[in-house]
Amino acid sequence: MATLLTRRLASLVLTLLAVSLLIFLVMNLLPGDPAAIMLGTSASPETLTALRQELGLDQPVIARYAAWLGGVMTGDFGRSYTYGVPVAGLMAERLKVTLPLAFLAVILSVALAIPLGVLSASRRNRLADHLAGALSQVFIAVPGFWVGLLLVLVFSVSLGLMPSGGFPGWQAGFWPALKALILPAIALALPQAGVLTRVTRSAVLEVLNEDFVRTARAKGLPKRAALWRHAVPNALVPIITILGLQFTFLIAGAVLVENVFNLPGLGRLAYQALSQRDIIVMQSVVLFFACLTVIVNFLVDLAYLWLDPRLRGRAA
Repeated sequence: MATLLTRRLASLVLTLLAVSLLIFLVMNLLPGDPAAIMLGTSASPETLTALRQELGLDQPVIARYAAWLGGVMTGDFGRSYTYGVPVAGLMAERLKVTLPLAFLAVILSVALAIPLGVLSASRRNRLADHLAGALSQVFIAVPGFWVGLLLVLVFSVSLGLMPSGGFPGWQAGFWPALKALILPAIALALPQAGVLTRVTRSAVLEVLNEDFVRTARAKGLPKRAALWRHAVPNALVPIITILGLQFTFLIAGAVLVENVFNLPGLGRLAYQALSQRDIIVMQSVVLFFACLTVIVNFLVDLAYLWLDPRLRGRAA
């Protein structure tokens, strides 16, 4: 077990280093000069040269990468070209919106998809199965930003029950802040719930055909008890895999929904940095997304070892 964890950690570190290099190179190959964008087209060549020196843009790419990576490893992501503030503080402020939004979307997705997927598997080829399949297909097919616009029209414009956009901040109180995240969380959760419903159905159906479930039923265990005590717990491995992927997707894929609801989250920050050619912010946000994906996958691997004793035996 210790050897396996050591190998996984070493692979995690090497992957993060490779990802950081790739992100830095790609971001610095994008067209446009950040100094020219900041100063405008009327800036003199001397002023542009001075700003490029101040920002370190006149240094070789390798030197800039080494300086940036060294800063990242100590928690210093540099200063934003556009806002003139430390990128780490800027990202931390935006994560106060994006992380609660992603967690709320995951909770809503699981609360909807797991019961629906289990119901579909337990009623295979019956009306409930067909209805659940059709509903999950609709969830998958409908874009999240369109769902967001529809929710705004219904619950904000027509009924006046929920805010149509913006974020008051957590200092305004827990309920006002949470209320501002409910509609965007639903818009993010529904497509993911459709995918998770299908995965849950397939995983549960596969386990229901195993010998130990049939043995439990033959011994007189009720169908509902066999389903929830034996089938569902043993179907968790593929479900957790999808949940790990969905969480990182919800963090990185919230750009459109955050723009629809005018939420000051990390996705909106990435969009603004791209439009303003703020390289240091873009590469730091993308690196955060990539690191989050790699770390979540590592945690999912650990969850496999905890859920499946057979994998622990192989690791030993």
